Amino acid sequence: MTVWQVDFDRRPLKNTEDYPLWELTIYDPQTQMACHRFCSEPEVSPDWLQVQLQELFTLMGTQPSQFHVFRPRSLTFMQPVGATLNIPVVATRQTQGLKQVLHMRAQNYTQMPEYTGQSYDPMAIEPLPPQPMPEELWGEQWQFVTLAASELESVLLQRPIPIQGIPQPLLPSQLSIASKTKVPGVLINGGRRAMQLAQWLQQRQPASMQAMRAELSGLILSAGLNDRYVLVTYDDPDIVLAAQGFEQGKQNSQGLHFLLVQPDDSGITYTGIWLLSALT
Repeated sequence: MTVWQVDFDRRPLKNTEDYPLWELTIYDPQTQMACHRFCSEPEVSPDWLQVQLQELFTLMGTQPSQFHVFRPRSLTFMQPVGATLNIPVVATRQTQGLKQVLHMRAQNYTQMPEYTGQSYDPMAIEPLPPQPMPEELWGEQWQFVTLAASELESVLLQRPIPIQGIPQPLLPSQLSIASKTKVPGVLINGGRRAMQLAQWLQQRQPASMQAMRAELSGLILSAGLNDRYVLVTYDDPDIVLAAQGFEQGKQNSQGLHFLLVQPDDSGITYTGIWLLSALT
């Protein structure tokens, strides 16, 4: 299967007619080739995008099986194009190769005559306001936990867990994390609701978790492209302290953390597991 990772968005550039410039960036992980096409804002449309993609099919000598898109605004343009070309468009944050290209590309903008001087973050996406998690799905208990990187990858991830979200680039070995490094996580004892909870989480594509400090602190799950959910709130001093340890642990593990759902506290059976990254 050939996948193209696609981004189409406004850049900190303007043409000679003072129109903002948009840029189409295509990255092929198989060949590690990247292509770029500029478009002035009045021309921005799914039709322009489709023409460029069809030209790139010929230029790159292949037509992809899927398009992967991480930016919500890009997704808005790509969905009708994918439908017309009969190529599935997948909304996913797992576009590491494309993101590396965009970071490198952004460094070049300041040297271009079209540069506007405005600050620019190629990964900036406005998150949606956090939504409460359905109360009927919440489990019986939860806690912050840690596992050594070697135990996480070589033991826990080898268990027959029915629901999994394990992006290969997030495996500790792929991140070159030392085997003894403690990877922080959240463990939910879902009881009879464990499978229902795990299915709900899987449908939303968990990406990362953050322990937020406020008058009423809480654990926020980022999912999909820019969705957010309040998993739980707390004000107990011990939990607040554990939450600080959770955030510190993410800094020590290159942002890697995990979410684990189990039906009971036997430590034998697990329902769902997701590797997450604060850098995604």
